[in-house]
Amino acid sequence: MRNKLVVLFGGGGFVGRYVAQALLRQGARVRFAQRDPRQAFFLKPQGGLGQTQFAGADITRPDTVARAVAGADAVVNLVGVLQGKFEAIHVDGARTVADAAAKAGAGALVHLSAIGADPASPAAYARTKGEGEAAVLAAFPGATILRPSVVFGPEDRFLNRFAGMIARSPVVPVLKGGTRFQPVFAADVGDAVAAAIAADGARGRTYDLGGPDVFTMAALQHWIAEAIGRRPAFVAVPDFAGSALAKAGFLPGAPITWDQWLMLGRDNVVDPARDGLAALGLVPTAMAAVAPGWLVRFRRQGRFGARVEDMA
Repeated sequence: MRNKLVVLFGGGGFVGRYVAQALLRQGARVRFAQRDPRQAFFLKPQGGLGQTQFAGADITRPDTVARAVAGADAVVNLVGVLQGKFEAIHVDGARTVADAAAKAGAGALVHLSAIGADPASPAAYARTKGEGEAAVLAAFPGATILRPSVVFGPEDRFLNRFAGMIARSPVVPVLKGGTRFQPVFAADVGDAVAAAIAADGARGRTYDLGGPDVFTMAALQHWIAEAIGRRPAFVAVPDFAGSALAKAGFLPGAPITWDQWLMLGRDNVVDPARDGLAALGLVPTAMAAVAPGWLVRFRRQGRFGARVEDMA
């Protein structure tokens, strides 16, 4: 990996910062490619002199992508959206990056997809993720596909969102409480990307990335409440009511979109028949080992709100 040039699309985002850190630690040169490169400038101090580069690139514009990947030893595509232009980003954009990487002669391509990616899914997010995987492999057959479950970390919009809701309200509604998740730590995803680039055996393979623990939606919210010292009343929302809320998801401030509702109808856990973090030589990080360190800010007195038994 040392001195190899890795072009990283989406490196300034939540997961991107962890991928960048993993690559820089291993001595790679990282070129951050995104529409506004300034959004990744905060990562420059993570690398040594000359170890970071920045390029303006939009995956919906093939000419900018081709310029960004010139001379690349490896290419990583992390770009995704949770709503909006699913087809343009997850399918057409992914194909553009893969095609450019192949034409540039890159030795490796890592594409970040998601557990649940399925061209037959009724949810636009999962369907386009599945179609995007097929488009990537058609353009770059040796690409490595990484499919994480929900990714958590200090900057996430998952644990932090629920913790904020639990901290603010004495009554917390729970949608699809029985749906299962296998949250994976963002730093583990970053290490998985670096490992996939370095391992020749990862070429053309797909990996499911999940943490060591599986939670139902209801159990996860109870775990968060315990971690931040809150005791709200959790109320299970019937599916008919949740569906009605989701159908109004296009309105400003709506708690959930219709597409997200459809995604909640399916468990988000690793396929036991598929390789995962262990196959990449990695040990997954338990949520309990790291998350309380940043969730503490949701306690009533922040860090000073720790229980006596926690400090013993």
